[in-house]
Amino acid sequence: MPLQSQSAAVDPEALDLTDPQTFLDHDPHQMWRVYREHSPVHWHPATRRAPGFWVLSKYGDIVAAYRDNERFTSEQGNVLTTLLKGEDSASRKMLAVTDGPRHREIRNLMLKMFAPRVLEPVVEGIRRRTDELVAYAVDRGDLDFVADVADRIPINTIGDLMDIPTADREQLVEWNTMTLSRHSSDSSELDETLARNEILLYFSQLAARRRRNPGDDVISALATATIDGEPLSEEEIVFNCYSLILGGDESSRFSSVGGLIAFSQHPEQWRRFKEGEVSVESTTEEVLRWTTPAMHFGRRALVDVRIRDRMIRAGDVVSLWNSSANFDEDVFTDPYAFDPARTPNKHIAFGHGPHFCLGAFLGRAHVSAMAEALRTQVSEIRLQEAPQRLFSNFVHGYSGLRVTLTPEPTRGRQYR
Repeated sequence: MPLQSQSAAVDPEALDLTDPQTFLDHDPHQMWRVYREHSPVHWHPATRRAPGFWVLSKYGDIVAAYRDNERFTSEQGNVLTTLLKGEDSASRKMLAVTDGPRHREIRNLMLKMFAPRVLEPVVEGIRRRTDELVAYAVDRGDLDFVADVADRIPINTIGDLMDIPTADREQLVEWNTMTLSRHSSDSSELDETLARNEILLYFSQLAARRRRNPGDDVISALATATIDGEPLSEEEIVFNCYSLILGGDESSRFSSVGGLIAFSQHPEQWRRFKEGEVSVESTTEEVLRWTTPAMHFGRRALVDVRIRDRMIRAGDVVSLWNSSANFDEDVFTDPYAFDPARTPNKHIAFGHGPHFCLGAFLGRAHVSAMAEALRTQVSEIRLQEAPQRLFSNFVHGYSGLRVTLTPEPTRGRQYR
């Protein structure tokens, strides 16, 4: 059924955006189109689980809010889960939920660790690891692309940067997934809290060891860093390690999985990419736009703010829906088409403004390496069953994806 005719059936007043099931029951394109057309600045009423909040769905409004750190703050949370509870335990300790001078100081410190020049050898490692895992997948033929391939690449990249013991990385992936999403509705919010606490405890112990015996890694850099002669607090070190493992793992692996699904569902675009009609660079940007793993971020208004014809009051929670903005018809031509040649492509998959994702360079490197490895080694992608979506109102991703990858007859590299 055409999207336009379906859209009339979606009523924003009847949707509960705090319920992950909403995002499994509705097509996101038709859902967000109705918001953009009929209620671009929408008041979401209170539910049995949470107070009311504002929903922004237009690209321009969202970008303006991301840029405006004078009238909007991240310090009481940056996702609905924490914002609607009224606090975030990491406030003013983790970069993502710190504003003002302290945000600039810690961000400048961490930018040095994530400068493209510094990360050049890391990117080479991403390419090598991705090539090997895709070759392994092709040799296997039928496999779970999430568990057997995608889960193993970003965690090992950030694991190498942080010098996390290899034996611990699989457990961190599992905890990581549980903190921002669930495999199904059978999982509980308690599971999310316990997973987050496990990660924090893990990094507290690891940071203590690195402070005593520093190495050449990101945790050691944080544990021994000073700002104006003063070391970072214990909580700043631990929470920023936690932030890096979340950001460095989630978006990259779910973009790679979503890109594979997109190519399987759009064979003409797969042909164009395979035959070199479109570049890896433009394909990477379209995969990031198309998948938008972080569906939203959020802010709290510091003062009264008028957006369009609505008045947002000081203290109100405002949710910024990247998954709507990246398909805004006013910004993207034919937004519902998966077009690897799309240009310009000013998506906001990594957010925008002062809190723009520190790991964007690495995220692009992961998606680019996966696209190149698939183009070189795979001739055909076949989904064996419907992808298994995660149960989340924050992360758009997958817990499983059984596929068969047919080898490219001329592929040069083999799994060792």
